[in-house]
Amino acid sequence: MAGNRITILHDSFGKRAGLRKDWGFAALVEFEGKRILFDTGNNARTFAENTEALGIDLRKLDLVAISHRHGDHTSGLNHLLTLNPAVRIYTPDELYGVFGSSLPGVFYPRCHSLPAYMQYYDGKPPETIRHGTPWPEAQFTWVKETTEIVANVWLVAVVSDVPGTREMRELSLALRTRRGLILIAGCSHPGIEKILAASRTIEERVHCIFGGLHLVLTKEPEIRRIAQALRDEWRVETIAPGHCTGEPGFLALTEAFGDKYMYAGLGDSLELP
Repeated sequence: MAGNRITILHDSFGKRAGLRKDWGFAALVEFEGKRILFDTGNNARTFAENTEALGIDLRKLDLVAISHRHGDHTSGLNHLLTLNPAVRIYTPDELYGVFGSSLPGVFYPRCHSLPAYMQYYDGKPPETIRHGTPWPEAQFTWVKETTEIVANVWLVAVVSDVPGTREMRELSLALRTRRGLILIAGCSHPGIEKILAASRTIEERVHCIFGGLHLVLTKEPEIRRIAQALRDEWRVETIAPGHCTGEPGFLALTEAFGDKYMYAGLGDSLELP
């Protein structure tokens, strides 16, 4: 469908003048008539200035997806919600995470022999315990498993087992096209290969990967192994890395993919199949 494209709204590199570079990631995905915001960057002011400079109307969104809880992907939420407070926002399902969640009021073992003043809620717990969030009015939908949220648009849910982010849930956006999946990753904390494995429940072919591959502090031999594996083992056709992929990662991927490497810096708008 004509008009399918992804526009990079927040990143720390790019050619386009008049935009503010900052660590973090945000992108607008326009696909099959839907406008999807993926992540909101590291700074609300930067996010606001860049979206305004690019002519992006955040009041005209069909949905929002947040990859994970880190501040360099969530800090534009306050700005977004001032303009579009009712928009549906899909987030990872995490107990006591920043996006809120809930538990049954009797999730804990009870001891009725204790005096009421030693029992939670004086022995009369609510039906549901709601967890707090910095955005209490936001319309969050929590995603625990890989889910199709609208036709041909999926959220791939993966849990990290990497030291430093162990047990953190991350969502990647998957668009099913006639040429295979387009994967948009926020940071790939669980590992891009783990995300690719999870995406195979949707489709095996991967046309393109956009976004952060989290190779920024990875040792060079492992970076080169991953670059070659993406090309040769996972059969990724094209790649458009950004954010936390890292400069050595950019270099290794340009060498591995050659003319199938797509530059996607801040402000760039790339056509999708």
